[in-house]
Amino acid sequence: MPRTHHLRVHPSADRLPRADQLAWAIAELAADPVPVPDDVTAMIVNRVIDNAAVTAASLTRAPAAAARAQALAHPHPGGSRHGATVSGVEPGVRVAPEWAAWANGVAVRELDFHDTFLAADYSHPADNIPPLVAVAQHTGRTGADLVRAIATAYEVQVDLVRAISLHKHRIDHVAHLGPSVAAGLGTLLGLPPEVTFHAVGQALHTTTATRQSRKGEISSWKAYAPAFAGKVAIEAVDRAMRGETSPNPIWEGEDGVVAWLLDGPDASYDVPLPGAGEPRTAILDTYTKQHSAEYQAQALIDLARRLHRERPDLADPANVASILIRTSHHTHHVIGSGANDPQKYDPTASRETLDHSIPYIFTVALQDGTWHHVDSYAPERAGRPDTVALWHKVTTTEDPAWTARYHAADPAERGYGGRVEVTTTSGEVVAAELAVADAHPLGAHPFARDDYVGKLRTLAVGALDDAEVDRFLDVAQRLPDLRPDELGGLTVVARPGLLDASSTPEGLF
Repeated sequence: MPRTHHLRVHPSADRLPRADQLAWAIAELAADPVPVPDDVTAMIVNRVIDNAAVTAASLTRAPAAAARAQALAHPHPGGSRHGATVSGVEPGVRVAPEWAAWANGVAVRELDFHDTFLAADYSHPADNIPPLVAVAQHTGRTGADLVRAIATAYEVQVDLVRAISLHKHRIDHVAHLGPSVAAGLGTLLGLPPEVTFHAVGQALHTTTATRQSRKGEISSWKAYAPAFAGKVAIEAVDRAMRGETSPNPIWEGEDGVVAWLLDGPDASYDVPLPGAGEPRTAILDTYTKQHSAEYQAQALIDLARRLHRERPDLADPANVASILIRTSHHTHHVIGSGANDPQKYDPTASRETLDHSIPYIFTVALQDGTWHHVDSYAPERAGRPDTVALWHKVTTTEDPAWTARYHAADPAERGYGGRVEVTTTSGEVVAAELAVADAHPLGAHPFARDDYVGKLRTLAVGALDDAEVDRFLDVAQRLPDLRPDELGGLTVVARPGLLDASSTPEGLF
């Protein structure tokens, strides 16, 4: 039976037993040797392919190139361990696993184009995959071991996201990622709960940071933050395996995370977890992106594309008096005008800022009828006078009905889109709404294996040779059966000469 872990603050005098702590419940979950259902395994393969797709498209982008250079400066010395591969680089080149997780995590995250889960908080659960792959390669695990680890990590992150809001307190969502990576590594390595318990605590303690990385003029650190969480989780596991302990109770302590960073000493949360012997199926509740933008923009991009076809006159700012998007609290306050970030209306803003601006995204999708991970963010595209004029007529507002749908317990009622009301200069009101993106499991065209493969082939153009795409797909789709010596094949290798053009300034390493 599923269980609910009741999380609340305890004074130090309580001497809260480990068995009653959330970190211990997670550690026990990680140690439970349950089989992985076939549909979960299939979805894990999909997400490995999805990560490779967005990695291919980001190999020459500055954040990925800088992280790769840092990783390559930390080669693995050899010995009984194997090291880990770096995205874009020939798999015979091995680096320390924590640095591989760093470089590969940045490459996955840089374009904001992989999977998502939204509930009480936000998450991109595929951020768990790079550190787990790196450690699996380093320690000689099998594909089956890796599948079990990924299932655990997704379960832990999704369950934390269901229950605990970090963004409400301006804490970045990677504070749920550090513990989930640590738990996944506990499963991967077959660690006893005692060890994973301390790793989870250390990982949470060291990955708690503010949300300023996603406010104002958003910087490249947005791409690095999840990779940092994966890297320090690996280091936390290493320390815990050496017998080092963690601050505890990390969530429940009177000076812990809940008391001082979240809802305070009187707070409580109910965290849903699988019971003993129950499969980890949370990955099936997550969804990927068809478009390179914040997930809450996905349905609104699809709606804008539909309006482009049905009402092309609305693309001309001369015909539009205003565009109002009625949406959820999260969408309004994070990527809408409710964020009160003037940068969301600035044509010179960074790409990271524009992909968190629904006024910009909706405008471009309405005018172009499409969305492209590079062209839609190009400076010349953002600065086009007719785009700027229309863009500044777009505002958002919170609609309680859409906020309720965002948090609906029934998946059939849950929605992450909104209602758009375009008032024309002639006084006509054109209204349309869309609850979920076309690619969502409940959308018009849910993503299936062929769509993930198509996404990889599309984003790999110019970055990977066709033969390399075919080779990677063969390995990825055999993931549950891979031998340890085959796991190095889970890294995509750039076409010859591509990475040579991605020079970065010299740093310390």
